[in-house]
Amino acid sequence: MAFAETLQRAEFSVSRGRPAMVQERRPLLTELVIGGSGSGKSAYAEQEVLAAGCGSVYYLATMRVLDEEMEKKVARHRNMRAGRGWLTLEQPVDIGKAADVIGCASSVPGQAEAAGRIRGDGSAVLLECLSNLVANEMFRGAQVLAEDAVARNIVSGIRRLRACTACLVIVTNAVFSDGTAYDEGTEAYIRALGRINQEISGMADRVTEVVAGIPVRLK
Repeated sequence: MAFAETLQRAEFSVSRGRPAMVQERRPLLTELVIGGSGSGKSAYAEQEVLAAGCGSVYYLATMRVLDEEMEKKVARHRNMRAGRGWLTLEQPVDIGKAADVIGCASSVPGQAEAAGRIRGDGSAVLLECLSNLVANEMFRGAQVLAEDAVARNIVSGIRRLRACTACLVIVTNAVFSDGTAYDEGTEAYIRALGRINQEISGMADRVTEVVAGIPVRLK
């Protein structure tokens, strides 16, 4: 659990740039955006979603708030997105359930802001991020969920999202190259995230790595 909490705090502490809204309509797609902490991947992903030209734009947040400090940070970042057209959905686990709101505009407790606001020209979704989502799913109870089950649940949920959105941009973290030996729970987490990254990249129309603020097209 310590690794998951450390990862969430490190990712959340990075200050995000806020790109201007791009008016030109882009081709609609599914894109996986990967990068290290502080790489600029979040700013790039936001720009891609806003550039899609869709009617409704969702920020699908997977951060699990662990304490008061993180709660304040979540509120601050939500306020930073205010007035930019983002509809925020909090979905730290069971990511497929967000499709019920995005695809059907059904009423979900705590998500009334987003319900009923689907427009005819489709929805764009930014899912941020897979690394938090995998940690939340794997360490959600007293027992650590098996990596196969974690991967299956998340990939299935993302397929649901992909089916009901015009543009889906998914942010994930690069945590595989430090050469450090971790405990078995953390190693299982890294394997699950790596497997999910591969499966999502396989279904994605585009895969982009962001390095020092520079997007590098991989697919």
